[in-house]
Amino acid sequence: MMTSKIHVWHTGQVYIDQAMAFQEKTWHPMPYTGWFRSSTKKRWMPVSAYLIEHPKGLVLIDTGWHEDMRTNPKKHLGWLTSTMFTGTLPEGQSVAERLQAKGIQNKDIDYVLLTHLHSDHVSGVKHVADAKHIITNELEWHAAQKDTGYIRSMWESVPINTFQLQEIPHGPYQLGYDVFQDGSLYMVYTPGHSKGLCSALVQTTKGWVLLASDVGYSERSWEQNVLPGVTIDKAAAQKSLDWVREFRKREDCVQVIANHDPSINEQVIE
Repeated sequence: MMTSKIHVWHTGQVYIDQAMAFQEKTWHPMPYTGWFRSSTKKRWMPVSAYLIEHPKGLVLIDTGWHEDMRTNPKKHLGWLTSTMFTGTLPEGQSVAERLQAKGIQNKDIDYVLLTHLHSDHVSGVKHVADAKHIITNELEWHAAQKDTGYIRSMWESVPINTFQLQEIPHGPYQLGYDVFQDGSLYMVYTPGHSKGLCSALVQTTKGWVLLASDVGYSERSWEQNVLPGVTIDKAAAQKSLDWVREFRKREDCVQVIANHDPSINEQVIE
């Protein structure tokens, strides 16, 4: 059985209205923007990326903030986005610095897997532009070319390829991508927050670890059935969240980790 070691990294923080993470019933038409809402509703949350040491290669899942966030976050995010949220990137936390600290060069990375193309997941992709393969779901890629909510300059000139959804034994739709074609690492199609959102399912020595990206923002999401504040398809988001809840109950599921969960510390999972 092919098993992996997972390095959970915080690659900065994001400062958002709590309604972006946890859907609220309110008079406000777009509470997730934070516009005309009290600063007491703002929350700092981690922006995570994951290095997977797999027997067949090195895999990076998501890329955190780019180092431009240290110098000019408004320019990097664009004016409109920066009115809704901002972020910080402490020294040593960019994916470039993380990899360098481990003696890993970009060209040594076999796959960069992008769960989706929202800014806090793809911002740092230019730091790893020389990786052997940078891929995302084709549905996400097509949506990101035309829909609002994406900052296309973040991946400009980066050679991102796409994968087509295939039948796999996991997920709310049993669709995704078997990265090494051996059942040890899947991109699982879990849409709703975005059109092509995928979670990563990783086999470790103790069982499955589900890196649930933005299907939920913390354990509270699936335990109390709280959808993210931003969904492009609420029914699909609910179906994806339901699947995460059920998968967590499996005896062979070691852990489920949301990308922005403040209770998740940096760690190594084997």
